[in-house]
Amino acid sequence: MPSRFLSIVAALAVGLVALLISACSLLAPLPKAKGIAARLEAFPTRGLPLEGQVTIRWSERQIPFIEAESDGDAAFALGLVHAHLRLGQMATARMLARGRLSEMIGPLGVDIDHGLRTLSYTRAAAEIERTMDKSALLWVQRFVDGVNHYQAAAELPHDFGILGLDPEPWTVADVLTIGRLGGTDVNWLVWADLLPLRTRADWSELWERLVKQGGASFTSFGGPERTGALRQWLAGLPKSGSNSVAVAGHRSATGGALMANDPHLGILIPNVWLIAGIRSPSYHVVGLMAPGLPIFAIGRNPHIAWGGTNMRAASSDLVDVRGIPDTDIAERHERIGVRWWFDKDVTIRETAWGPIVTDIPLLAEFDLPPSALKWTGHSASDEIGAMLAVSRAESFQEFRAAFDRFAVPGQNMLYADVEGNIGQVMAVWLPARKGAPTDMFLDRTGHDASWSVMHRTTDFPHSLNPETGFLVSANNRPSETDTPVGFFFSPDDRVQRMTRLIESEGKVSVETLKALQQDVHMPSSVALRDLFLSKLDELGLAAAADAESAEAIERLRQWDGSYRRESLGAVAFEQFRSVFVQRFYVLLYGDSDGEAFATMRRGAALLTEDISGADEEILRAALAAGLRAAADGLDAFAGWGDMHRLHLAHPLSRLPLIGGRYLFVEEGVAGSAETVMKTAHSATGKRHTVTYGSNARHISDMSDPDGNWFVLLGGQDGWFNSATMLDQWELWRRGEYVRMPLTPSEVRAGFPYVLSLEN
Repeated sequence: MPSRFLSIVAALAVGLVALLISACSLLAPLPKAKGIAARLEAFPTRGLPLEGQVTIRWSERQIPFIEAESDGDAAFALGLVHAHLRLGQMATARMLARGRLSEMIGPLGVDIDHGLRTLSYTRAAAEIERTMDKSALLWVQRFVDGVNHYQAAAELPHDFGILGLDPEPWTVADVLTIGRLGGTDVNWLVWADLLPLRTRADWSELWERLVKQGGASFTSFGGPERTGALRQWLAGLPKSGSNSVAVAGHRSATGGALMANDPHLGILIPNVWLIAGIRSPSYHVVGLMAPGLPIFAIGRNPHIAWGGTNMRAASSDLVDVRGIPDTDIAERHERIGVRWWFDKDVTIRETAWGPIVTDIPLLAEFDLPPSALKWTGHSASDEIGAMLAVSRAESFQEFRAAFDRFAVPGQNMLYADVEGNIGQVMAVWLPARKGAPTDMFLDRTGHDASWSVMHRTTDFPHSLNPETGFLVSANNRPSETDTPVGFFFSPDDRVQRMTRLIESEGKVSVETLKALQQDVHMPSSVALRDLFLSKLDELGLAAAADAESAEAIERLRQWDGSYRRESLGAVAFEQFRSVFVQRFYVLLYGDSDGEAFATMRRGAALLTEDISGADEEILRAALAAGLRAAADGLDAFAGWGDMHRLHLAHPLSRLPLIGGRYLFVEEGVAGSAETVMKTAHSATGKRHTVTYGSNARHISDMSDPDGNWFVLLGGQDGWFNSATMLDQWELWRRGEYVRMPLTPSEVRAGFPYVLSLEN
């Protein structure tokens, strides 16, 4: 028998044995239920490398408040805390950031890993570590020491066995790489949507329209020579992200400035945030942290509060590298480990402009020129140092200066302080472009000139105490600038709606902001509904409607644009819209391109314009199809919540056979893709699942150091069957919050579980 055949048989036998062994781990039962006291018994408290005394107080929801006599000990304890609550989630994030997904899920992850390694989230880590602020580097190192100590001392979480993870030591580079993964440029998603349309004869015109519409965004504040009056926003047309609001003391019911944030990210269990507090010589903070990152992305200290939204900054370019000499292309060879199968060797090609991303297998179906990704995230910057400086800041000047080292992801950062001041800065590094790009793929010469100068936060406009007394950000354009900030901002529904609600209040209260974070009205849906109705009337379809169609039209007419759980109007609108859009673009452009237009994220920006210029017969056929869908669906759902479902599930829920045990909540919710309470979904008239949205909330009243409220969609603990794994879900659903005090006396009163850490 040939040796080659024997080796294949042997490999398959080994693979089968490995699969059988792994199957045993996949079928391992979930851990037994544990209360807080039982969970905290696993926390190491003795034999720790500490300089002084450390106390960690825990609330009934397993939220920690760390008190340490030195900053280094505080960071070490923070590492222990993150590992205790989210070690499985952190380990998974590290594998993803390093392109090692296949080691957890097998052959299905190989092409994804190839793509992740090409994107090179690790590329800048060594240089960041070498150049970052020394105190920040020490903080990260001590945090990593805490993670490693916990991982070596405590029982590994359930995730490790299911995913086949080994407890590898953590490094500073791991933290920095996870940070770069979190800095992914959202514009890449826009490009991915548009790739199927690049071969169209009218591509240049389409690109120009998309850039024009995507950049037509309300500004949060004016540039150096503009008033920035927010009420002027309402003169524009409604045009998706996070929300952030700052209210000045003179506009506040308490007399103190107010800060409110609700970040929008994927809906997962465990949540992508955890709540924590810390007090050490340099830090006294409460806020939201991303597991594995030792910084407070959203929070409050005794002097200031902060939050922000993704700027959708133009931090990347695709550079056409056709014709460059082979000597200008460097290759690196990597081996992708594959669970249950053979490992795979891949080659990553890099140029002076960045990695050649068109080599990624997932892009092979598109006829693309060889192109490199130029991304600010591939160069060294110091986001961790910046956010640590923000946590220590006592004034707007210190706050703004801290962000000069912050590059990705570009953020609209809002500010409030105990003196009643509010402000906003643009935390980003951007190339000195002169205007909008003429294509997705850029010529090298023009590109190089644009990137020869890099602008930072202090080069851009800022706002301090605007006359309106408040600032609102919702992934919209932050300000008019000489250098383009971005080209694909979110639609203006949320920023428009929040502005109206705040302007309608004489004095803004904490309750006002709580209600705002629950708001589910969507202005653009009202405008589109009105356009549909006018066209139905104009073309005689309404007058000729049968009984079911007439009822569907009446539901549309009576709908107020709010996506409440009980709303039948929202159901009718989404049934009508999804079928109309699909039919309309297929009739305009054919099956293939029509489907691409119908599912394109930026398509909503063009729809009204396309309807206005459409042939009457095409419009009539699409309207008739939409109306028939709404008529046929009259009895399909009891309300929007029956159609619009939220799943609280671990990523393991996607596994075949056993995935069902990792789905913990399935319930109807309010909200939609661009409501202030964002619960985003695909464009469909069928029952669907929320994929993205408001997964945490924060409000701080700067007149009261203990007036800080947070809530997570889910809970604090990532340990399966922990009492605090899902205990905040009902709070989130009801619009309630967990109070997070700053003052030591209130922390002692509200955090009954106490752990004293010792050498």
